[in-house]
Amino acid sequence: MKRMIVLLSALLIGGVAAIRAEVLSLIPRPAQVQETGGEYLFTARTGVKAPKTEAGSVELFGEWLREAYGVELKSGNGRGGLTVLSDPSADDEAYTLSVKPGGITLRGGSAGIFYGLQTLRQLVGETDGHVRVPCVEIADSPRFGYRGALLDVGRYFYSVEYVKRFIDRMARFKLNRLHWHLTDDQGWRIEIKSHPELTRVGAWRSSTQKSKDKTNQDRLPHGGFYTQEQIREVVRYAAERKVTIVPEIDLPGHTMSVLAVYPGLSCTGGPFVVPTEWGVKKDVLCAGNEDTYRFVEEVIAEVIELFPGEYINIGGDEVPKDRWSACPKCRKKIKSEKLRDEHELQSYFARRVGEFVGSKGRRIIGWDDILEGGVVPGATVLSWRDETGGIAAAKQGVGVIMCPAEYLYLDYYQSADIAQEPFSIGHLVPLEKVYSYEPYSRKLTPEQCRHIVGVQGNFWTEYIHSESLMDYMVWPRLLAVAEIAWTDREGRDYADFRTRMPRILAGLDREGILFRIPEPGGLNEAVVRDGKACVELVSPVEGAQIFYTTNGLNPTAKGTLYTGPFEVPLALGTQVKCVVRVPSGRSSAIYTVTNKKMPRQ
Repeated sequence: MKRMIVLLSALLIGGVAAIRAEVLSLIPRPAQVQETGGEYLFTARTGVKAPKTEAGSVELFGEWLREAYGVELKSGNGRGGLTVLSDPSADDEAYTLSVKPGGITLRGGSAGIFYGLQTLRQLVGETDGHVRVPCVEIADSPRFGYRGALLDVGRYFYSVEYVKRFIDRMARFKLNRLHWHLTDDQGWRIEIKSHPELTRVGAWRSSTQKSKDKTNQDRLPHGGFYTQEQIREVVRYAAERKVTIVPEIDLPGHTMSVLAVYPGLSCTGGPFVVPTEWGVKKDVLCAGNEDTYRFVEEVIAEVIELFPGEYINIGGDEVPKDRWSACPKCRKKIKSEKLRDEHELQSYFARRVGEFVGSKGRRIIGWDDILEGGVVPGATVLSWRDETGGIAAAKQGVGVIMCPAEYLYLDYYQSADIAQEPFSIGHLVPLEKVYSYEPYSRKLTPEQCRHIVGVQGNFWTEYIHSESLMDYMVWPRLLAVAEIAWTDREGRDYADFRTRMPRILAGLDREGILFRIPEPGGLNEAVVRDGKACVELVSPVEGAQIFYTTNGLNPTAKGTLYTGPFEVPLALGTQVKCVVRVPSGRSSAIYTVTNKKMPRQ
C-alpha cells in the first residue's frame, strides 16, 4: 500500500532526512517526524475548530486535556489554537500534524484525525505550570490495516468496565482490532436469546484449576456473561475510539460449555459439565450432525446482529479427531461429502459456516488449524502455532494475521527469573523478543507478503485471573505490538524504543495501571575500565528511582540510591542487584546480574 507520507514528506518537512522521534517519546513511532524548534502553549484562551463529523474524536481529546491538565478547549475558534481539517483524499488512518508557536493543525482521514490526536496527546507535557507541546511536523500512516489484541474472557470473565479500559488503552497506541474471545470450554460469555441456557448453565463453573496440577482447584464458583445490551454498548464505545471488535465463537472444539447444555450435539451424547480444568478436550461438536449446523447458524446469526465489523471469528483450533473417527454420523458425512478424512471434515465444517457468514455479508477468521484439511474460501487465517500456517496461507493467496506464540503470546513469562514473576502457562516472551518480531517472513516474496494483513498480540487467561494481573501481563509488551503493527521495519530499533518508553510508562503509572516495571537499561552492559566494571543505569520509567547493591544484599532494604555510574570488581560471582521504584511508590522485582566469567587479560 502506498503510504501517504511518501506523497507529503517534501511538503511537510522539506525533504529533511533527520528524524528525532526518540526524543519525543512517541509510541508507536511515526513514519516521519521532525522537531522544528519552539513550542506551543495551551492556555485558557485556546480554541478548537473541527468539522462536525470529527466532533467525537475532538471531544475525547478535550476531555482528556481537561482532566489531565485543567485546560478547557473553546469550541468554534481555531485561530491560534487547534484546527482540525478532514481530508477526503487521504487514507482513512493517515494524518499530518503541524505544531507551530502560533497554532496546531491536524489534517487526515476520519480515523487519521483520531490517531493524530493520540499523537498530540503524547506530545503534551507540563513544566513550570505551563502546558506545552514541542513544535513538530509529522506525516504518518500505519503499516498494517489490522492491528490487534486478543482478550480472552472465556476462561476468566472480565467486567464491561475493564473491557472499556482495555479498549481505551489499545486506541491510545493506535491498535484498532479487539479480538474478543467470548466462548471456550470453561465458559460461554455472550447472551444468545434463542438459546438462553448457554449463559444460564454454560457461563458458570464450580471451580478452577490453579496450577499445572489439574487436581489443584480453588473450589470457588466462577462465571459471568455479557447481555446483548452490554455488548452493544461496548461495540459503540469501541467504535468511538476507532476500534472494531472481532467476536470469536470457538467452533467446533473448545465447546464443552455448549455440550454441558446440549449433549446431543456431541458425538457420544454425554453427559457433560463445564470443565474446571484447562487443556484440550476430546469432546467437540459433532460435525456429522445436521442439528449442529442449525445450532451454529442460530448462534452466529445473533452474533452478526451485535457486531457490525467485517470479521466473525469461528475459532477452529485444537480440534481432536478422536470422537469424529469413531462417530457413525461423522463417518457418514465424510463419505457423503467425498472427503478424505477427519481433517477435511473440519475444513468442510469451516467452509459451511463460512458460507453462512458470507450470506450475511461478513467474512470469517479462523486459527491456522483450519488449513489442515485444505484452504477455506474467503477465510482469513490467524497464524498462531508458529509462522508455518501463515506462510502456507500467504503462498496460497489467503489473508493472514500473524500472531505466532513464540513472539506474540503475551500470557507467557516476561522474565527468565520465573520465581519473581506471576505464575504463567509457561514459555518466555520478554519485551525485547516481542519487539524483535518481523511479520514479513523472508520465506515469502514481496507479492506474497501483501496477503499478511495484520499483527495481533494474544492474552489467554488460564492463569490471568484478575484485572491487575492482566495489566501486568499486557504492559509494556502491548506497546511493542503497537509499534510492530504501525511502524515500518526500517523505522524500528529496540534501543530507540527503550528511550521513548520511560515517559509513556510514567503516564501509565499516574493512571494507576500496574504494568510490569522493566529492567533498567545498561544493567547488562558494563564497561571494563582499569580492572573494574563501570555500570551505568537508565531508568525504565520517567521519574523512577533505582536502588542497587553490589554485596548480594536485598536492594529493597539495603540498597544505595543510584545517582550515577558506579564500579564493581570483576571477580567471579560478583553480583549487582537493583530494584526500580516508580513515582507511585510501587517497586519492581529484584533484577540481578552475576559475573560468570573472568575478563580477558
